[in-house]
Amino acid sequence: MPNLNDLTRTQLGEWIASCGGSAVHAARVWRYLYREGVREVAGMHDLPARLRARMAEDAELPALELEDKVRSDDDLTHKYLLGLADGRQIETVLMRMRGRLTACLSSQVGCPLGCVFCATGQMGFGRNLSTGEIVAQALYVDAARGDRRDRRESLRNIVLMGMGEPLLNYDAVVRAMEILRDPGGLAIGAKQITLSTVGVVPGIVRLADEAQPCSLAVSLHAADQDERAALVPAARTWPLDVLMDACRYYAAKVERRIFFEWTLIAGRNDSVRQAQALARLVRGIPAQINLIPLNPTLGYRGHPGGDEAGQRFRSILRDHGLPVSIRQRRGIEIAAGCGQLAGEPTDHGIG
Repeated sequence: MPNLNDLTRTQLGEWIASCGGSAVHAARVWRYLYREGVREVAGMHDLPARLRARMAEDAELPALELEDKVRSDDDLTHKYLLGLADGRQIETVLMRMRGRLTACLSSQVGCPLGCVFCATGQMGFGRNLSTGEIVAQALYVDAARGDRRDRRESLRNIVLMGMGEPLLNYDAVVRAMEILRDPGGLAIGAKQITLSTVGVVPGIVRLADEAQPCSLAVSLHAADQDERAALVPAARTWPLDVLMDACRYYAAKVERRIFFEWTLIAGRNDSVRQAQALARLVRGIPAQINLIPLNPTLGYRGHPGGDEAGQRFRSILRDHGLPVSIRQRRGIEIAAGCGQLAGEPTDHGIG
């Protein structure tokens, strides 16, 4: 029994045809799902009754259940704890920036890679999300805009930076990106979808070989193998030199820059030496460096690099001709920042 949100437009057309429907009917179903937000087959009124009955019997549209919601003090960041059909939970974040909305989506329940400063890594791994569960997060936050559903403030950006490692759920994530890009649906531009990985080399190579139309962000956090492996255990499987070769291959193959993410941890990776090592590491790769002050989690005792250290780090990279920015911290007080999603209710309650 298919989840309709698991199906790309082509797959939906094939399935509707198998139910006795036409291409016109498939287009109507797609519109209901992605333009009108209909979540029950019974609400698709202009379909033939026989087709609706067949769809109601042979397909499903499981809803994500809101279990907790918190808002940042400035009301620009909303975090949703969403329940899945099997009782598991994920977190999704909606961020408002200059008249556009960005949704941060999860790709797994938990994460198996165990980055030491990441709350999701600290919770361990549950399972991969289906394509439909990934897509449904975007639909949920788009609908959650309520009376803001006008073009002056639309969902424009998707970042796969929530719970989980997207490249360990490759097929489901790629199908979800195709659905989210479809011009007959949410119509998210390819350049407005960013997939973030800690360095799953086979997935990076596959993205390049398939020329997947998304932006790629790679979390580095250290410029030498031993230090990186201490922070990011996946580096033991895919060492830094192998990862950087994959990044060079990707950049050359798709002719697109890579966003390199660097979490600034005081006294650990925010020194002049590390900044210079990072500049050498990415030399020759079309790159944008994003510096992210560490966000607090219960399972890690490190502290964010201070403003002075961050500015010094950025200046060194700029002196080497690298585009670099210090990421604005959003939703830290509600544990909605990078590395803070843990799939648990907060003490702020639904609001």
